[in-house]
Amino acid sequence: MLGIVRYLGLQAKAYIRGLYGISANEAHPEIEMARKSLLTPERMSHNKIGIEAPQGLSIVVPWIIPIHFVIRIMSPETLCIQRKERIMKKLAMSLFILCCLSAAQAQAETAKVIIGTGGIGGVYYYYGTQISEILSKNNVVSATAIQTAASVDNMLLIRDKSDPAKNMYFLGTVLPDTALVTVTGKHEKFKERPAKAAIMWMMYPNYLHIVTTDKSGINKLSDLQDKRVSTGAPGSGTEFTALNLLKAAKVDPEKFKKWEKLGAKESDEGLSNGTLDAYVWSGGLPTGSIVELSNTLKRKGMEVRFVPLPESDPAVAQFIKDFSGLADPQIISKDIYGTAADTPTLAFWNMFMCPESLPEDVGYKITKAVFENLDALHAAVKPSKDTTAASTAKFIGKTAIPFHPGAVKYFKEKGLVK
Repeated sequence: MLGIVRYLGLQAKAYIRGLYGISANEAHPEIEMARKSLLTPERMSHNKIGIEAPQGLSIVVPWIIPIHFVIRIMSPETLCIQRKERIMKKLAMSLFILCCLSAAQAQAETAKVIIGTGGIGGVYYYYGTQISEILSKNNVVSATAIQTAASVDNMLLIRDKSDPAKNMYFLGTVLPDTALVTVTGKHEKFKERPAKAAIMWMMYPNYLHIVTTDKSGINKLSDLQDKRVSTGAPGSGTEFTALNLLKAAKVDPEKFKKWEKLGAKESDEGLSNGTLDAYVWSGGLPTGSIVELSNTLKRKGMEVRFVPLPESDPAVAQFIKDFSGLADPQIISKDIYGTAADTPTLAFWNMFMCPESLPEDVGYKITKAVFENLDALHAAVKPSKDTTAASTAKFIGKTAIPFHPGAVKYFKEKGLVK
């Protein structure tokens, strides 16, 4: 075996020199002696590696793609090749290197990512879909976006469906309060098994909308008590926020005149058709479906309105206390949806989440691809204008939920995190 290794090493050197016009015998005169020591009858009878006496030695190397490269190490006298043959060998080597690089790229793309978004009409759906397109177009991972009931559903997918053994990972758009209670096990569906998840980046502030019309007679939280109200799709972050806010206001949804649990699109239709008096929605500014609703109501002689949530309201103050550091008092400007006045409300920074099990290199590549293609994201989804490296960096190291190490690596490279 040592003789074979020695012979191959000498021939490899001679081969490389041959590519540059140096004869094999000039390079290594001892090659012939090493080669002849291998080509004895005894060795030939135990040939397991493809020796072809007396012309040379062939080694067939199976690669990880369905192509076999055969490197034929010739005897010294045949290595005095013509220029044409040298060119062909250079081309063969170039092809070999290209295939190696292709194989490495294929390995990087083996991770499959599925992005949980939200209901059609909501910002989550369009945001997640655009992220999927960025990842796919840049050959980072195999990415697919799916419609879900949003935050809680997405955290369930991250917890239950991510499978490192199959290289499959679920990512998702999630409200911060939902993320916190699912990671800490304070949500009823996560008490027995909290989600092991991490933040990849901060998306944009979500604004709580309690949507109604100027004809509904609803001017404050307590006015919802005897009305027809939708609190959001079952299992959604909107529903979770709505029920906790109503609890703080001591409003029992069981006593609604009609209690619905609808997504954004169905809620808009209900309000427009007169089957709902109000609904709760948590989304970016502007939310496209509410813009459409505003235009539809105007054609019917009505105006869209939002129930104000001022800090002076005891229920709002209690909610802010219960979710300290997550709820930020903000304003929905009258210019956003064409309302009569600005509306005080609560805002929450949406998080793009992943399982802790997502490999660091995959998390890094995903984060890098997204933040190097923000123009495409911003052009496709208006609220995503707040998705910036700076807006995420200021939260790293300051949240109750940790950031994914692959994401942190990217922001450190950009000099935004120490």
